[in-house]
Amino acid sequence: MGFLLLSLVLSSFLITAASILNSPPPLPCNYTAIYNFGDSNSDTGGIAAAFYPPLLPFGETFFHRPAGRASDGRLIIDFIAEKLGLPYLSPYLDSIASNFRRGANFATGGATIQRPNSSWFVDGLSPFNLEIQVEHFNQLKGRSAYYYNQSGKDNDEIVKRLSNPEDLGRALFILDIGQNDIAAAAATLTRPAAVAGIVDQFIHQIGILYGLGATTFWIHSTGPFGCLPAVISKSKNADDEDEYGCVRSLNRIAMEFNRELKSRIGELRTRLPRAAVVYVDMYAAKYGLISDAAAQGFEDGRVICCGYHGMSYDIWCGKNGALENGTNVYADSCKNPRRVISWDGVHYTEAANRWFADRIADGSLSDPPVALATACHMHATPITN
Repeated sequence: MGFLLLSLVLSSFLITAASILNSPPPLPCNYTAIYNFGDSNSDTGGIAAAFYPPLLPFGETFFHRPAGRASDGRLIIDFIAEKLGLPYLSPYLDSIASNFRRGANFATGGATIQRPNSSWFVDGLSPFNLEIQVEHFNQLKGRSAYYYNQSGKDNDEIVKRLSNPEDLGRALFILDIGQNDIAAAAATLTRPAAVAGIVDQFIHQIGILYGLGATTFWIHSTGPFGCLPAVISKSKNADDEDEYGCVRSLNRIAMEFNRELKSRIGELRTRLPRAAVVYVDMYAAKYGLISDAAAQGFEDGRVICCGYHGMSYDIWCGKNGALENGTNVYADSCKNPRRVISWDGVHYTEAANRWFADRIADGSLSDPPVALATACHMHATPITN
């Protein structure tokens, strides 16, 4: 009797395993649009449209002109759009030749999750924090619905540049924000409470997007803040640096934020039954390249392509300034950005952004481990295309 039961169990297991192995891979989601929320890591021109645009050498590698991006070329969000067969995202704040048919980018350089308590003119913080970015999406959705409902001869040209609000359930929502909040949390004495408060606001805004019709979320963790060359240049304690020069104490804050975010996302899935919420470990991707730079064809992660940073000075890309010894210099770009990880000490080169995008797209750094192209299939309640 025991042998018969064991045989039945084994047979059932083999049948189940065979069905899993022989089951076809999930079909691509065929996203109708991408809506992106974030800071300068994914800003395709929002803060440039709102304030002052960057000048050359920004954009020199791919666009051959400044294109509103804090890089020499494309960002991770650009490569994601390419992989999904969608156009580069128009910034919501840019009124010139913008097209929102296949999505919109609400990210702005200097943006935070929490409301800023300073200004762009004082310390570079964007007035368009995550809360405002989500409100901008709400406004775009409302105005799009109005023009679709009024569609006719007079509105045809407008509607052509707007995404159908009824397709929101098939759009991809990407959030890549938190680095500027981490920088602020590093200076506070109540760091654990500060990190928890930041994540609370992050989760709250995801819930608002869900209520507005978003169902597929691709959420990036924050990167190794302590590995940014501009940050390393201000380090006063060599014992606080790891073997790659990264500041351990600052990276620990980033990891605290990521652990809290991942935990809260796990809880969020139970509250949003129709949502696919994917956590993407951008920290692992970025630290992975920095720690293996030579083997991947890059120079040391502390090398900066455009700009100079030291203990008492910062000469940003495209600017003039004086070094610590008083020498006046112009911060021009390096000869070969394709071999450098850091563009300006804070942001990454196009080459590094491509490397990151390639590493996250297959889902190997995601929780759950699902590829970008098929992330919509993680819904608790399936969504049909």
